[in-house]
Amino acid sequence: MNTILVADDDSHIRRLIRLYLEKNQFSVVEAADGQEALDILAHTKIDLVIVDVMMPNVDGIELTEDIRSYIDIPILMVTARGESKDKVRGFNAGSDDYLVKPFDPIELVLRVKSLLKRYHLTSSSVIQLGAVMIDLGNLNVVTAQRTVELKKKECELLFALAGSPGQIFTRSQLIENIWGVDYEGDERTVDVHIKRLRERLESIPELIISTVRGLGYRLELA
Repeated sequence: MNTILVADDDSHIRRLIRLYLEKNQFSVVEAADGQEALDILAHTKIDLVIVDVMMPNVDGIELTEDIRSYIDIPILMVTARGESKDKVRGFNAGSDDYLVKPFDPIELVLRVKSLLKRYHLTSSSVIQLGAVMIDLGNLNVVTAQRTVELKKKECELLFALAGSPGQIFTRSQLIENIWGVDYEGDERTVDVHIKRLRERLESIPELIISTVRGLGYRLELA
C-alpha cells in the first residue's frame, strides 16, 4: 500500500482528499503546514506528496524545493490560484503535476495513480543500447569506460528518446510525456534540455541526438 502525504492547512480539503484516497486503497498521512510535512518526511516513508501552495510556516513552493533537495518522490501541487505564473513557479520548484481548486477528487486520484506509475517505472527502468546502459533509477548513463550523471528531466528525456531509437519525437510529445499534459511553459524548454544533454553526453559518442528540422528530435546510435 502506497503512503500519501497530504500537506494543506485546510482541514476540510485534507479530509476530502483522505476520503477518496483511502477508498482507493492508499494510506494517508496529514500535515497542516510545510514544516510539519518536512518533520513527517524525516521519519516516515512517503511515496507521494500532495502539496498546497499557500501554507503557513513553510509554503508549498519552499516545501517542494526542500523535498527535491534530498528525495526523489512524486509531488502533486494543489492551489487556489490558476494563473500560469504560479504553475510555472510550481514546476520550476520541482512539482510533477498541478491541480487548481476546486478540483474533482476523482481526477486527483487518477493523477496520483499516474504519477506513482511513472515513478515506479522510473525507479526500475534500464535501457541497454549496445555497450551503453541508460539507468533512470540512478539517473546516469554507463559504459565500460565511464559513468555520466544526469539531472532527472535530462535522464527522462534521454530515456524517452532511447525507448525508440531512430523515431522522431516532436517537442509537444516530449513535453507531454515528461513535463505532463498541464505544463504551460514554452516548448523551447525541450531545446534547452537537449542542449544540456548533448553537452553531458560528449564523452559517450555512441549516442547521437539529432535535430530533425521542423519536426523534433531522435536518438541515433553511432
